[in-house]
Formats: sequence, structure tokens, C-alpha cells
Amino acid sequence: MNLTTKIFLGLVAGLAVGAILPEIGSVSLSSGALAIAEPLGNLWLQALQMTIIPLIAGLLFTGIVESAGIAGGGRVAGAALLGFLLLLLVSALWAIVFVPQLLAVWPAPIDAAALTGGTSAASGSGGAAPVVAAGPIDPGEWLLSLVPANVFKSMAAGDMLPIVVFVSAFALAAGRLPARQQAPLVGLFGALKDAMLVLVGWVFVVAPLGVFALALTVGLKAGVEAFGVLAHYVAVLVLVQVTLILLVYLLMALFGAKGVAGVVDFARAVLPAQAVALSTQSSIASLPAMVQGAEALALPEAVSRVVLPLAVSIFRITSPCANIAVVLYVGHLNGIAPGALALAAGVLAALAAAVSTGGLPGSITFLAATVPIANAMGIPVAVLPLLLAVELLPDIFRTLGNVTADLAVTSILSRRLNLESSTPQG
Repeated sequence: MNLTTKIFLGLVAGLAVGAILPEIGSVSLSSGALAIAEPLGNLWLQALQMTIIPLIAGLLFTGIVESAGIAGGGRVAGAALLGFLLLLLVSALWAIVFVPQLLAVWPAPIDAAALTGGTSAASGSGGAAPVVAAGPIDPGEWLLSLVPANVFKSMAAGDMLPIVVFVSAFALAAGRLPARQQAPLVGLFGALKDAMLVLVGWVFVVAPLGVFALALTVGLKAGVEAFGVLAHYVAVLVLVQVTLILLVYLLMALFGAKGVAGVVDFARAVLPAQAVALSTQSSIASLPAMVQGAEALALPEAVSRVVLPLAVSIFRITSPCANIAVVLYVGHLNGIAPGALALAAGVLAALAAAVSTGGLPGSITFLAATVPIANAMGIPVAVLPLLLAVELLPDIFRTLGNVTADLAVTSILSRRLNLESSTPQG
């Protein structure tokens, strides 16, 4: 049994025990269980949180430097990187547009306070906590907050966005150094990343117990209704990703295919790669099927043999969309509606996470990506480990969307670059 399954079972067991215990035991028994489970769950959560800043620093630095190295400066690679960036931005904006509208029509089914650990804020109708827009943010102060005067002070305060900005700028600067000077920095941050991954691995050894304790706390407070809000969360996360995948097909129709028949040909060509993605939850494992799909579409090898490996390595279109959706959902549970500048900060953090968290297990990627976004938007992170425990189904759609977009962007670039090269010279 893999760790993800164990974590999921810990979640189900904790919620079930927490819901049943008040019905079969005394009030003192429930209070005693809560007094033990709550600090144990928070202890495990803090153990995870202590790894986030150094892990993000190591991941982001090495991710940016390695991405620049993979790109190599070629014409096709440069066009691919620009295409990746634009599609990642579309992904982030889609979550910002779609998720609040969906939650307005279909809010969380229970009082959010029971799941988030807060005090009741919901109305008697049993819906989610009423959403209160965050107060106005001064644009000047927001811009200043992006650039830390003292990065160590930002680290001590846990302010993720200025840390992300600093590490990104530092990595870009390091990428301009000669190889002999760049190598020690890459080695240092690579070692920091690897050491943090070892530490995270140790913390995750007891993840089923930690999630059980957190879920038991929620179950004792919310009862069986907690299952409803988690099922609702999964449905929202799947819906935002399914609509993003449909948006990829629309982009194919507009820029990468010749009419409806072209979109049908693309759908047929990408289907084997999607089947591999569904069964393995791995974009890398889907690469051979994507190469075959590119051949079926008669895409030029000069493009496909560069763009597809590059896309599998550093391009994950669902990352900004899904991760921002997670954070917006947590904000919904806490009754927080981020303002425009908070959303912009979240987009920056999401784009950085999309670059830096590739090639990691989904359990680690989830927290390493969502915590900085939540921090940037001013949304509490305590409930994130519980949402991690139900990532089984959403993670399948993450991979499905990534594989679809990888072949789509290859097809679009093939057509656009082809058109450019065939244009008569004046």
C-alpha cells in the first residue's frame, strides 16, 4: 500500500471515529480525545511547515537555473518557453475567474468553522461561512512588500512572496555567472533541496497518524458533515481542471488545428497519452505516447523533439489553476475573498511554484506549492494537510491536463513556426 493511500485511509478513519465517538461515548471521552488529537495534529502540521521555506528556496533556485539550461537559447526552445509562460498565466487566470463563480452558485455544504478550526460564522442555513472581501490594500505598500529590505527578516516572519521574489532574482543572476562560479551555488541549493526532501520524507513517515489526528479533530467538531465538504472540495477541484482541459481544446481550435477536423485529429492523437496519464499519473511515463501522437499529427520533428521533452520537464499547465483553486477554496471556507492585489500576489507565487516543483511526489508538491500561494493571499494554511489527503482524484486530472497541454502547445508551436518560416521574404 503506497503512502498516498495510507494518508487517505488515515483521513477517513479520523473523520469516522470523530463522527461516531460523540454518539457512543460520553462528553468527557470526546473532550479527552480532542485534547490529545488536536495538539498531535498541530505538531505534525508544524513539522511540515518548518520545511517549507528552505524547500521552496532550494526548489525554486535549482528549477530556474535548470530550466534556463534546458532551454539552451534555441529558437524553438525560446518560443516554447514563451508559450509555456502564456499558458501558465491563462491557467492561473482561469482559476481566479471560474472558482469564485462556481462557489457563488454552489457553496460548500457545511459551516466552514468546523473544518477550519475557527468559530462559527455561518448563517443558520448550514452553508459555508459568509464571504467577506478583504480590506483595501495600498498599491504602494504592496509593491514594496514584494522586495524584501531584509530577506532574513522575511524568512523569520514566514513571508513567502518576498522570499520567492528574492530567490527568483538570485537564481536569474546566478544563471549569468560563469560555469565555475555557478556550479557551487547550484550544488548548495541542490543539497538544501535534497536535505529538505529527506526531512520531509521523515515527517511523512508519520503522515497517516498526523492526518488521522487532524481528521479526528475535525470529525469531533463537524461530525459526518465533514465528509460532505471534502467531497465538495474534490468536485470543485476536478471541475476547474476539466474546464481548463476543455479550454486547451478551444485554444487548439483557434491556434493549433485547421477547423473542427483538426481538433478531432488532435483528440484522437492525444488519447493514448491521456490513457497512460490516467493509469500512471505521470507525465514522463506518457512521453512516448505523446511522441507517437506528434507523429500521428505529422508535426515536424525539429519542433516535437525539442518541445515535448521540455514540456514534460518544466511545463505543468494545471499547476497554477489547481493550486490557486485549492487556496481560493480554503479562503471560501474561512469566509475570505482576496482582493485584486492579493490575487496578483497569488498568481506570482503560483507561477513560481509551477516552475520549481516539477518531478516531485504529489504529496510534497501540494504543500510546497499551495502554502506560498495561501501566504501571498493572506489565507490560513491549517486545513491544507486535510485537503492533501484527498488529492488522489484531483491529481489524476492534474496529469491528464498536463499531458493534453504538452501535445497541444507542441502542435500550436509547430503550426505557428511553420507559418513564419513559409512567409515570403520582402
